[in-house]
Amino acid sequence: SPQQYNVTSYGAMAVAIISLEAFPGMWINAFIVCVLCIGWVKKKTLNSNEKILLLLGCSRFWYLCISWVYKFLSFIYPNYLYVPTILQLAVFFQSFFNHCNLWFSACLCDFYCIKIADFRNRFFIYLKVKIDRMVPWLLLGSVLSALAIGIIAYDIAGKPHCNNRNSTGQGHFGTASIRMDKHFFFSFFLAGFGYAASFMAVIFSAVFLLFSLWRHKCKMQTKSMKNLSMEAHIRAMKSILSFLVMYSINFVCLVLEMVYVTKKASHMTFLIVVFQYTFPGLHSLILVFSNPKLEKTLLKILP
Repeated sequence: SPQQYNVTSYGAMAVAIISLEAFPGMWINAFIVCVLCIGWVKKKTLNSNEKILLLLGCSRFWYLCISWVYKFLSFIYPNYLYVPTILQLAVFFQSFFNHCNLWFSACLCDFYCIKIADFRNRFFIYLKVKIDRMVPWLLLGSVLSALAIGIIAYDIAGKPHCNNRNSTGQGHFGTASIRMDKHFFFSFFLAGFGYAASFMAVIFSAVFLLFSLWRHKCKMQTKSMKNLSMEAHIRAMKSILSFLVMYSINFVCLVLEMVYVTKKASHMTFLIVVFQYTFPGLHSLILVFSNPKLEKTLLKILP
């Protein structure tokens, strides 16, 4: 029928747009993971920065992969998501890797801040000395918090409200329709708290680091030091500022997604999904070009 044709053509267009964002993102994150793993095998060790980048690349690759499969099934074969176990597993892994991505990004920003920023505060100096020992514990804490949120999401996806036959389809952009009630308030609050905590960690780290770099740049100007050193600091400031802007927009999209998941606001939901698929790949690309080793390897393999 004409209506069925519109739904099918619309679903194909949505999958095509999401695929154009997801597959390049998966490729760039797979590239980061492969380069770091090859270096790990050669050197038999990874520094703290590489550990965070490795886990961040893995989490983003699997987040994009599972999210793409979920959206593909939602738009093209929604009947597969009527099976409770499939829906629950998809929601669990999507939620788990999404929160891993957020927390690993925050850990990376905190690590750069502590390593690069120059403050004379005793506590800050203590952190600078101990940060390499703290990184594995920060990463473990990030995984455990993401796992807890993923388990809660798995449980909620099994509720009858999330698994009715009208919950997936074109009207909701492939997202299960959730009616806000007491069962979901706790999960929404917990997810919002996770988003806000990681966002605040990024905000404080980025602001402190920008302030430190700006102060250092001013000192170099007064001492008339080389332009190359000045340009390096300006590039670092631009990179941090771009990440801060991207992370801020991503945070707003995550909050809006929580709001619109309970409403039939399909166009806004689609715009939110489009940006969420852009962030993991685009930020990873910025990380590649800000890392000399990764940038050199990428330029070698590109035609």
